[in-house]
Order: sequence, then structure tokens, then C-alpha cells
Amino acid sequence: MHISWEFLTTSLIVILIPGTGVLYTIFNGLTKGASASIAASIGCTFGIVPSLLASLGGLAVIFHTSALAFMVLKYLGAVYLLYLAWSVWRSSDLLNLNKDDLAKSDQSQDTKQNNLFSIAYKGLLINALNPKLSIFFLAFLPQFLPQQATQPIAAMITLGLVFMLMTLVVFIGYGLIAHQMSHYLMQSQKISRAIQRVFAGSLAFLGIKLALSSQK
Repeated sequence: MHISWEFLTTSLIVILIPGTGVLYTIFNGLTKGASASIAASIGCTFGIVPSLLASLGGLAVIFHTSALAFMVLKYLGAVYLLYLAWSVWRSSDLLNLNKDDLAKSDQSQDTKQNNLFSIAYKGLLINALNPKLSIFFLAFLPQFLPQQATQPIAAMITLGLVFMLMTLVVFIGYGLIAHQMSHYLMQSQKISRAIQRVFAGSLAFLGIKLALSSQK
């Protein structure tokens, strides 16, 4: 299957625009290290899968036409984002100065893996609980299907997988850049606390924005 440059360019622009997933990945890169940012990137990327499957299976149409279905999922997503915002705001250990990467800390291997799994799982939920993502794929992917495609479902899956791969690469880049910046930004307790509050406030804003969003 031929994948057009128009699809690749448009997808890259969409992915580069800072959203909840980017915010979450950058925050983990700043506060918990490179491994945490990669885990967040993986989680956010796999969080696309439910939306992609929904758009293929017609569930996105239900979200688009059913006010109740859309409302239930969007409120679940909004509450989850507000929960994350509150967790970030009240945490006393997220911004410890000179915090080592999780992979290099003195934690047990099981604890490290559990922490990374938790970070990835939270990233997955961030995207999985956003009904607008399903509607986005329903509207976005068909625009780039080859004319007279004999297997449109397979073609949409291919485009979706390419979009996911691009998302993973871009998010990892965001996270690793944030990790490098943490060496300079986290030298002051005041600055680190301000960053914590900015991220908490941003998550809360995005949660409220999702709660107030419409199907259109």
C-alpha cells in the first residue's frame, strides 16, 4: 500500500501539537527520567489502539451520534485527568532535585518495572478515555485511503499503525529532550515547584476542557 506524503506530513503536524499525551510524557521526562518518559510514550501510543479499533468497528459513529455514550466516556476521561492533576499537585516527591533515572535508581528490579508499567498504564488511559480521539480517526483516516482501495479496512489499519509509530517516535523525542532539560531546570526548588504546579494546572485545564467539549 502506498502511503502519501500528505498523510505523513499532516500526521506529523497533528502529533507535534502539544496535547495531554505530550504534556504527560514531558512531565515524566522532567521529573522521573528517560526511562519514565519512554514508558509514558509507549503508554500514550498504545492508548490510540482503542480509538483506532472503535473507528474501524463503527463505535466512533456511536460516540458521534449518541449524546449519552459520548458524555459517559468524556466524563470518565475528564475525571481521570483531574485525578492526575490532583496527584501531581499534592505530590511531595515528584520533583526531588537530582533524581536519578528510574532505571538507574537503587530500587529493586520489580519496583522499577512496576513503576514504569504504572506510568505506561496511566498514559494508555489518558488516550483511551478520550472519545474525541475515536471521532478524529473516523474523520481523518478515510481522507487518505487510496482511491478504489480493495481492502479499505486493511488500509485504515495500516495508516493507523503508521500514525502510532510516528506518535511513538515524536513522543520519545519530546520526553528525552525534557529529560535533558531537567538537568538545568531542576536545580532550584522554586523552579521545580513552579513546574509541578504548571503541569498540574494544565492537566486540570485539559480535563475541564474535555468535560465541556461537544461531539462536533
